[in-house]
Amino acid sequence: MTEFDPERFEDKYVHYFPELQEAYKRAFETMNEAYDSQLIHAIDQQVLNESEPFYDDGFTIDLPENPTERVSGVVVSDEKLTRVLDRYVTELRRELAAVFDLETAENRHEK
Repeated sequence: MTEFDPERFEDKYVHYFPELQEAYKRAFETMNEAYDSQLIHAIDQQVLNESEPFYDDGFTIDLPENPTERVSGVVVSDEKLTRVLDRYVTELRRELAAVFDLETAENRHEK
């Protein structure tokens, strides 16, 4: 595993691209098992494809503007979409921490 360096994460696509792919893949698989696959695919392809992960004492995910308005082709209430998207982002943050072997507050609560 590549050792994580927060400063190098600024150029994440140069230094950590395989790790990012792994974290996004794991999050997708977890969410796809727990929720409607059409909804998860829509979020993955229409929202998270333009998201940006950042690290500053923990991972955050910057979503594109108006993420719920971007989802099309799936019949879902705004409330459910927001709830599932929030859960997906939480899972993605958790997977990023796991891939880089960093303990997060969320991971500590699961132990």
